[in-house]
Parts: sequence; C-alpha cells; structure tokens
Amino acid sequence: MDSTVAPRAASPIIVPGQLTLRTIRGRNGPFTVGRLTTHLGVFEVKDAELEQYPEGKYDGEFVIRYIYPKAYPTGGGMRFEIRANLDGMTLSGIDKLSRDEARGFVSQDVDPLDEELGTQAVATPTATPQPAPAPVQASSDPLVDTTPFGVDTPSATLAASSAADSDDAALFGLLWPLAESVKLDSSIDRRTLRAQIARLGALGYALDFKSQQWNRQPDLQAA
Repeated sequence: MDSTVAPRAASPIIVPGQLTLRTIRGRNGPFTVGRLTTHLGVFEVKDAELEQYPEGKYDGEFVIRYIYPKAYPTGGGMRFEIRANLDGMTLSGIDKLSRDEARGFVSQDVDPLDEELGTQAVATPTATPQPAPAPVQASSDPLVDTTPFGVDTPSATLAASSAADSDDAALFGLLWPLAESVKLDSSIDRRTLRAQIARLGALGYALDFKSQQWNRQPDLQAA
C-alpha cells in the first residue's frame, strides 16, 4: 500500500482544523480553492460550498465525508493531490492570508468548474467598447413624443424592472422571492451557484460565515 495516500473514510468523521481559502481569477471569473489542515493530514478541498466564502483562514470543525487521491493535467504536466470532500462545517473565526500562505497555492490551479465539465482553458474574448449614445433632445411640444427608440422612459424602466424580477425568479428558483436571510443550496450546478452568489452581492446581501447564510444589509441599496 502506498503510504502517501490518505485512508478513505468509511463514514463521515468530525475533526477540528483550519481551512485556508484562496481566490484565483480564471477564464470563468474568480474561483475558490481550499486546503484543510487537520491532525489527520493536509487535504485539498474543491467543494462548491466554498465558492461563497471570501479568501482567508477559517478555524472550526469539519465533517469529512471521504478522502481520495486526485490527478489532473495542469501546465503541460500532471498534478497529484489528496482531496477531502466535506459534509458540513462549523466555523468559529477568520484571519487574513499572509503573502507566503497565498503563494503556497498553485497559481495555475484548475478551476473546479472546468474540471467538472472536462473543458480546457481558452483565451477569454475581449469585449469591443461601444461608443457612448448621443444625448437625447426632448421636444418642447407636449403632444409630440420625440424620445428615440431604445431610450428608457418610465414605462420602459418598469418593464426592465419586471424583466429583472423574472430573471431573478429563474435564477433562484424556490428561493425567490428572497427573504431577509438566504441559505444557498451548494448541491446545484456550480455555474448557477456562482451566478446566485454574484447576484446576492448586487442585491445588497452579505455572507455571515458563522451561520453560513446570506443576510440583507440595511445600509445597502438593492441593485
């Protein structure tokens, strides 16, 4: 038996430890990778649940579902690591990463989304800047509507708001309409989860890492 391979847990176990999270910017946008340090060893963690948490070091207790070896191509070669799959966690504190700790993560780390989809990294196309629209000249005659096509009017603004609500309803599903506190389901596909996280931030929610739920912030205006 290879002594470098950690034993696979027969059933979930709870261990104290520290989870270090690093945010890396990839072609799909920022993604999060983790490293769990426990008395059992040090394990890489790529669970979708981690997408919600900001970069840092989290102390707490972790429910490890299983441990397994993983090899994947990166940078023209192969990387081998021991991963832990979490079944839950209770976090008690957070500290910032030092520069050395941040450098301890592989900058070419594969986005878990690409790994799940089995895709290869490609260059992200650059958007072509569009010229600014010309200023709108209003008519002095109240009976003549000179508003150009495509310019927002009160009715157009209302329609846009309704469209945004419809998009949010489709994005959040059973969670819509959103309550003051929202608990995301990390078992959904990772791309949708990332979209939900980004939208919650835009709507004025912030993550409470101890309760592991998003709370609406009273000082912020919803987008």
